[in-house]
Amino acid sequence: MSLVEFAQLLNDSEFGTALRESVYMFPLIEGLHLIGLALALGLLFFVDLRLLGLFLPQLPVGQVLHPLRPWLLGGFLIIFATGILLFVATAAKIITLPVFFYKLGFIALAGINALWFELKWGRDVGDWGNESTLPVAVRFAGFTSLTLWSLVVIAGRLIPYLSYQ
Repeated sequence: MSLVEFAQLLNDSEFGTALRESVYMFPLIEGLHLIGLALALGLLFFVDLRLLGLFLPQLPVGQVLHPLRPWLLGGFLIIFATGILLFVATAAKIITLPVFFYKLGFIALAGINALWFELKWGRDVGDWGNESTLPVAVRFAGFTSLTLWSLVVIAGRLIPYLSYQ
């Protein structure tokens, strides 16, 4: 079974059809997706700006990162769950859009960047997070995160506009 056939199967399923045609569920899921984006990416924006030294430079990185981490993860959980539901509801249209695969690629790269940061730097934030100038690799991770998540949002916002062409 090809990817297009699988997407069509999801799209035509009773669940996918019910989501797509529901007056209340689809907008609710889409709204929750946007709330999750605002929560996760809004907070990540502050963390990344701190890593770049542009936001609250007088505070140690750990004092910015640690309290926000559960909220960031909660927001990403909401994004992930609602994103799957949105895909199921519109899979047949979305799967044919190159911008959808760009979005998935940017998400994958952002995830790799976050994992690399967490494994290399995030666990030892107490060792380097109080320095006046943060390590170049840390600043690069923050810049990369800002760039990739911005591209994810741009690609995501293009999907509804390009799917009706």
